[in-house]
Amino acid sequence: MIELRRSEDRGHANHGWLDSHFSFSFADYYDPENMGFGPLRVINDDRIAGGTGFGMHGHRDMEIISYVLEGELAHKDSMGNGSVIRPGDVQRMSAGTGVRHSEFNHAQDRETHLLQIWIEPNRRGIPPGYEEKHFDEAEKRGRLRLIASPDGRDGSVTINQNATVHVGLFDGDEHADLPIEPGRKAYVHVARGAVTVNGTELKAGDALKAVDEAQIRIADGKQAEVLVFDLV
Repeated sequence: MIELRRSEDRGHANHGWLDSHFSFSFADYYDPENMGFGPLRVINDDRIAGGTGFGMHGHRDMEIISYVLEGELAHKDSMGNGSVIRPGDVQRMSAGTGVRHSEFNHAQDRETHLLQIWIEPNRRGIPPGYEEKHFDEAEKRGRLRLIASPDGRDGSVTINQNATVHVGLFDGDEHADLPIEPGRKAYVHVARGAVTVNGTELKAGDALKAVDEAQIRIADGKQAEVLVFDLV
């Protein structure tokens, strides 16, 4: 079974310094039909204006993945981590028993475009943790590159949930298949460009929920960047 979630149907909030689109209910946006999908709880498509960002704020009991599409984002947290993530970087923060962090775009003349992803952990009260990996464009070109998994296999970041996240870049004849085991489901989010997923045309911001599908097939890309979540 396939269910579509079109870009224009997402929630939206523009605070001037921050322009966000919400795939699921978040903050003041409430949609009882889109509270999450399995353990996937948040996909926020954020654009942060130059010289602005999120001050120190707290989280707990959530696996938080930041995926930068354009620009850069400076991160500092109460665990003592400090870094700048750029396109190709995947940052994972396990909030666990509680962590505080800030995220800032220091480039005065350039916005930062990123996806903020929250996945509910499979257990609460774990110690907070942080991890960051870089994946070159060549690793994602014409294939679905594993970037997050419960066991950190193939160089992916490790998340505390029975879920995986893949990212791929597709253009022209490039295509890829991802088998989905019985009893599991998949969520596909198009970050940019356009692509066909299981025969359905999707554009930037669109998403597809797949239940009882044997595989996800990505094809017919037009400068597309796609994230695929394999979920319980």
